[in-house]
This record gives sequence, structure tokens and C-alpha cells, in this order.
Amino acid sequence: QVRLVESGGGLVQSGGSLRLSCEGSGRIVSFTAMGWYRQAPGRERELVAIMSSGKHVVYADSVKGRFTLSRDKAQKTWFLQMNSLTPEDTAVYYCHAKLSTSAFWGQGTQVTVSS
Repeated sequence: QVRLVESGGGLVQSGGSLRLSCEGSGRIVSFTAMGWYRQAPGRERELVAIMSSGKHVVYADSVKGRFTLSRDKAQKTWFLQMNSLTPEDTAVYYCHAKLSTSAFWGQGTQVTVSS
């Protein structure tokens, strides 16, 4: 069974930085895609950034130039470096991965940016 565990959320002032981590465990060799989504109160879950096995990364327009998605060599842990945070980035951030045709989600970690 695949399990994703996030860490690194918290409260930060506007302009600050946070780094989220997601560690995958279970019967996996490597994920075919990995990344992050977020959901703000009253809004639908949206893509933040996602990386395919070929290392191509797609970012939401709202985070381009501020957020960076990276992963370790084993492709079981990935990170979201978030810089120049604004209150609009406040949301629950969900770790996401695909393995073949199956999709997996973490439990979510709260990111709150104060003005």
C-alpha cells in the first residue's frame, strides 16, 4: 500500500518562505508523476506544481517564479520550496503522486500566510 506523508506547513508572514516535503512509502519503485495541489477555503482544489518522470515540471501561473518543485534521486521524496509568499497562498497543500494509472494523496498540510 502506498502512503504519502507531508511535512513543513505552518504560519509565515507575507514575503516569507516555507519548504514542504512529501515522502512516499510502500510498494513503489518510482512514481510516474509527483507534485502538489492546494485548496483554499471555499475554493476547489487546484494544481500548484507537478513533475513527470522525465523531470518536466508544470507550475500554476500564480506560483511561477516563486515556487520550485524538486525531488530526491530515489524519486520517493519531493519538495516544494515556496518563496515570496502572499496571503493568497494560504491553503491546505496536498501531496500528490501517480503510479501507473493509480493516484495517491497525502493528508494535507496547512500553510497560512499572514499580511
